[in-house]
Amino acid sequence: MVLVGGGAIAPGDLDLALALGPTAAAADGGAMALLEHGVIPKAVIGDLDSLPRDVAARIPAGRIHHVPEQDSTDLQKCLARIDAPFVIGIGFLGARFDHSLAACHAIAMHDRPCLLLGSDDVVFHAAGALSLDLARGTRVSVFPMRPVTARSRGLEWPLDGIEFSPGERIGTSNMANGPVRIEPDGAGLLVLLPRSEIDAALAGLMARSDEPGQS
Repeated sequence: MVLVGGGAIAPGDLDLALALGPTAAAADGGAMALLEHGVIPKAVIGDLDSLPRDVAARIPAGRIHHVPEQDSTDLQKCLARIDAPFVIGIGFLGARFDHSLAACHAIAMHDRPCLLLGSDDVVFHAAGALSLDLARGTRVSVFPMRPVTARSRGLEWPLDGIEFSPGERIGTSNMANGPVRIEPDGAGLLVLLPRSEIDAALAGLMARSDEPGQS
C-alpha cells in the first residue's frame, strides 16, 4: 500500500510509488496530494487537523478515520491501523526536519515493512535479518533509534561488535563491497540508502516479509 503524508512530494514520486503499490491511503492532509493526482484514497487516517472540510467532502463516506489522540503522530496512527503486508510512504521526508525525525521514529516502532521515499534517500527499519543486492561503492548508513547491536557481511566497515545507540554511536556513510547482509540483534536500526537503490531496498524488505513468522 502507498501511504501519502502531508509533506513535500517531488515531481514523479507519486507516480513511482503508485506503480509499485496501486492501493493508496493518506495520513491526514496527504489526501490532498492524492486527490490532486486524481486518486481517491482508500482510507484517510489521522487527527484530521490538516484536512480541509472541502477536501474531506470529496472522500466517500466511511473512508475517513478520525483518531483524535495526540500521543502519536499521524504516521504512527496509520501504521497501527493499516492491514497491508508492505507500506511505501511518501510525503514524510524533507521540508520540516522535525516531521522527518518523527517519521523515522514511527517506522522504528513497527516491525511491519515500511519504506520512506525521499528526494535523495530511502529509509526503512531493519526489524530483522535483511539482504540487499547492492553494487560495490553504494552508500549504506545505519542509524539506531534505540540501543542495538548487529552483524553484517559485505560492508567496508563491518557492524559486528559495535553497540549502536542514539547520541553515542551511529553508522553514517558506510559502503557496500557488493551484496550486503545486515542482521540486527533487536529492533530500532534504520537503514538509509541512496534513492537510486529503491529496487534493492524493496526486494530485501519484501523477501523478509515473505519469511515464516513475519507480517
